[in-house]
Amino acid sequence: MTLKDKTTITFYNGLTTIGGPMIEVAYGKSHVLFDLGEVYRPELKLPDESYQTLIDNQLIGDVPNFYDPQVTGKVIDHERWEHAAAYLSHLHLDHSKAMNLLAPEIPLYAGPITAKMLPALNERGDFLLPAVGHASNYTRPIIAATYRQPIKVGDITLTIWPSDHDAYGATGLIVTTPDKKIAYTGDIRLHGYHPEWVHEFLAAARKADALIIEGTGVSWPEEQHDQNSEEFTGPKNERELTQEIVQLQKENPQRQITFNTYPTNVERLLKIIAASPRTVVLHAARAHLLKESLGKDYPYYYLPQEAKFTDLRPELAIPYQELLLDKSKYLWQVVGDVVKLQKGGLYLHSNAEPLGEFDPTYRPFVQQFAAKKIEFKALRCSGHADVQELKEIIQEVQPQALIPVHTLHPELEENPFGERILPKRKQTITL
Repeated sequence: MTLKDKTTITFYNGLTTIGGPMIEVAYGKSHVLFDLGEVYRPELKLPDESYQTLIDNQLIGDVPNFYDPQVTGKVIDHERWEHAAAYLSHLHLDHSKAMNLLAPEIPLYAGPITAKMLPALNERGDFLLPAVGHASNYTRPIIAATYRQPIKVGDITLTIWPSDHDAYGATGLIVTTPDKKIAYTGDIRLHGYHPEWVHEFLAAARKADALIIEGTGVSWPEEQHDQNSEEFTGPKNERELTQEIVQLQKENPQRQITFNTYPTNVERLLKIIAASPRTVVLHAARAHLLKESLGKDYPYYYLPQEAKFTDLRPELAIPYQELLLDKSKYLWQVVGDVVKLQKGGLYLHSNAEPLGEFDPTYRPFVQQFAAKKIEFKALRCSGHADVQELKEIIQEVQPQALIPVHTLHPELEENPFGERILPKRKQTITL
């Protein structure tokens, strides 16, 4: 460290897209990178997911001195950078999918739940991008950070805070250098299960020199994305969503009811299981994920001819045929075979894949239920702060500089407490 050193932030990706932020904070000979995801754009129909294809399509950032040289063909300048680390805010692929591209010698930190679940999610090698020289299901080491405990990376200190998003174990980050404090929200909301965690994180970030904030909620100015507005007809928070699923079961005592959720939205699934009047039965792969990552056992089923998991308790297995015939006892997770479901049933699509109209597979997916005369009900609760919540978050932090990322319209986020910076891709700013 010298007196001339200053804190810089470089923005490599995820500025005007929903997801994929890759941001570097540097000071002196120390630098850190967050996150390591891939922008989700299924409409591109890429020929492959090679490093160069992802770079060419701007789905990951062209980040120097962090990626594995065996991937890039470019050596890391360890003389220039004596201290380096990376951080993942949460499990979602737009923040984690490229983590195996990180050079093996660079430590990677995440919250304890994220560190525990990512290897389980990648067990079949179909969640993360592969690492060079390893099997497809390899997950590079992740250091499980202790919440609120400083992590030293040369002249930079990282502190990881529990937060709230629709990915289990989501966290926020505070980066301090000898002259600045920078807060990074990751993906964040105030209408989830743990708003108190978010408020504690924001209190620690108060008066930050820079707040790097996700802005998904301002991405559609032509629509109202305010959970508390009168026009909003869906569940206003996660608790209301659970209550609605319970109520639908009570209103339909003699009707086949099935559902699906996103695999990383573990807390929503656990709440549904706990509150459901019916016995919740999971597909075996999802039951295995919960067993592998959390040590929890739940009723499950296999589709015909599926391989068996050795860690699932045999007495919890429910025959598939019994589920197909049931109208009152079970609420069960559907992952295929829609044609075998009962005519007149009810299917609850709760932020599961395919995620929405932007995915070309979504409309055909919905139509197969209509063809079977099964009611398709989308029960969504956003993992992202809406317009009003974003204002509240900014109000609580009161940053000197606001830097919106992870949004289609960063220019719509305003900072009443200082400047707003709208960086370009690959731009470096000095604080």
